[in-house]
Amino acid sequence: MLLAQTAPSSQSTVKQQGVPVPVPTPTSDPEGNKPIVPDKDFNAALPKLSDDINAPLEPIPQDAPFTPQTADKAPPSTVPPVAPAPETAPGTLPPPPEPPAELAQPLAPLGSFSTVPVVDVAATSTAKSVQVRYDVVVNGLDKLGLESQFHTFSALKKGGGKAANVPMVTARAREDEALAVRLMKSHGYYDASAVSVIETIPGDATRIRAVINAVPGNLYKFGTVTVDSGPVVPPDLITSNLALKPGDPIEADRVQGAEANVSLKLGQTGYPFARIGTRDILLDEQTFLGDYTLPVDTGPRSSFGDITTTGRLAFGADHIRILRRFKPGQIYDSRGTDDLRKALVATGLFSTVAVEPVDTGKDAADGTRIVDVAVTQRVGKTRSIAATAGYSTGEGLRAEGTYTARNAFPPEGALIVNLVGGTQEQSGAVSFRRSNWGHRDRTLSFSLSAGRQDYDAFNAVSTSLTGRVSYDSTPIWQKKFTYYYGFELTGSNEDVYDFPAGKRKRGTYFIAALPLMAAFDTSDDLLNPTKGYRFKLLFSPETSVRGAARPYVRTLAEASAYYPISSSLVIAGRVRAGSILGIARDELPPSRRYYGGGGGSVRGYGYQRLGPFDPNGDPVGGRSLNEFALEARYRFGNFGIVPFVDGGNSYESSMPKFNNWRLGAGIGGRFYTNFGPVRIDVATPLNRRKGDSRIALYISIGQAF
Repeated sequence: MLLAQTAPSSQSTVKQQGVPVPVPTPTSDPEGNKPIVPDKDFNAALPKLSDDINAPLEPIPQDAPFTPQTADKAPPSTVPPVAPAPETAPGTLPPPPEPPAELAQPLAPLGSFSTVPVVDVAATSTAKSVQVRYDVVVNGLDKLGLESQFHTFSALKKGGGKAANVPMVTARAREDEALAVRLMKSHGYYDASAVSVIETIPGDATRIRAVINAVPGNLYKFGTVTVDSGPVVPPDLITSNLALKPGDPIEADRVQGAEANVSLKLGQTGYPFARIGTRDILLDEQTFLGDYTLPVDTGPRSSFGDITTTGRLAFGADHIRILRRFKPGQIYDSRGTDDLRKALVATGLFSTVAVEPVDTGKDAADGTRIVDVAVTQRVGKTRSIAATAGYSTGEGLRAEGTYTARNAFPPEGALIVNLVGGTQEQSGAVSFRRSNWGHRDRTLSFSLSAGRQDYDAFNAVSTSLTGRVSYDSTPIWQKKFTYYYGFELTGSNEDVYDFPAGKRKRGTYFIAALPLMAAFDTSDDLLNPTKGYRFKLLFSPETSVRGAARPYVRTLAEASAYYPISSSLVIAGRVRAGSILGIARDELPPSRRYYGGGGGSVRGYGYQRLGPFDPNGDPVGGRSLNEFALEARYRFGNFGIVPFVDGGNSYESSMPKFNNWRLGAGIGGRFYTNFGPVRIDVATPLNRRKGDSRIALYISIGQAF
């Protein structure tokens, strides 16, 4: 039964199309729950239903709506009738309503609008942000030697003693609680706990104190150490390299280091596919012991097979076989594949290169599994352009540019074009270089060059053809022992001071030489050594032809040493001595004589300005020289200061006299880069002669020696 709800007696209005319309509200009626339609009338109006469920449905009358008999008793409506819509012709729409008056007004002209963009200005406050300053106190870690490590990772320490509010300090302290627990557990204290407390500081209302109290608890030690693996050769290969013993503290770093050592030794002794499993440590809270078990899958014991290569190739497997230092049939050693990878990287031909062992599934006669070494190549950019520049007093500006096609003639056959331009030197050269020629690290090179040199000592226009076989160091692969031998054919037109005639004359010389150099190097870096020593010896039989052939021998010995006083201070020293035997000085081409002075010799003096002079005050060179240099290299960050003192001279005699030395001193600056230090040296001669400059400047790349 539908019921009508009653409401308090009042009359309200609603708006209908903007016109207030009164809405009647029922008055108070004691029969407020009287049904709108009595049940008797409602049931009489329902259609009669047949008892036959298969009988057809009666049609629903469309034009005879039900009208209850009590409809005439309903109170008359007080809502006025709505006016009917105007009649329209069939098929047409009624006229649209009138638009508001403001929409009928014309638009404002565009020029009246402002085109300046709106700028949102962030709200700023001149008041300083409220900050909380705090101190940090750590208790319980110092006895374990963990306090320094804690400070390295502490959230409180990283905050610098400042925070926006106290809850932020509390949150950082919570982080440090967990950090302290992790550190203690990593050192075997598996019952460790830590609690942080934030407290005020008496007498200082502006600061608080964050206290971390760490309690390590009992130290757990190894009870048993067990390795779960198959048989290996030798039988104690794993256990002897797993440096864990019963009674040792269960320290995370020690455990990880021992497992890494096992993995390394297995790879170096014939097990390339060995895998270390997940360790299991069972802790006993009563005895404070832990039983350690390490599963190891060693895989088959293996020996080296052949070389295979795939990818975008720079060269084939035959050239890779030259680079390897292991032989087929040799027990596998991961150091051999690592060494081969470094050699491939040192060629400079690859963007990426991978060297991996591959199981062939075949066994050798000794029962080991044959493992091929698979090299995956991806050749990179093989052409490059490089440039260097420098300046030194006496030598002036000098710039050098080099174009290199490193694999123009595979394998590793490089074409090199070199140009030098400077105030006193201009030259060009075309070179061919075959790296790893028939043997690892051996280089074959030929060069054809022509140039002009215009120094105070001589003026020369020359052409040279050289050939050399060398074993050299590179910035990637520094070697202790290096050498070269070869030939040199040079034709040179030079001016020389003729002492009997009392004037300078030009002469043409043809020079043939067979240079030989050997060097031994224990230093730690080619461009910036900090420890070790070097020794170099040059021996060159030569012949100078100017009318008659005049054979002679050039020799030069040089040694340098580097001693670190501390991590930031290195003392470096160098000595050099040279001699030319078998020919008079005036019969020797000026370009082959010894001179002293300059950035690579005795700083403070001009280039080639040490030694005998002609009456015009120009150096004429000598047949011998000796030099020394001493530096204190102090480095701070990427910068350095280098005070130094140099000394030496060249002599007309064939043997150096070790007297009449010229000394120079100065100070230099260094800027350290990834490719070596940039060097700027300023020096002055200590026993200056007439005509010597008071100040000499040298700018270059790399240390002086």
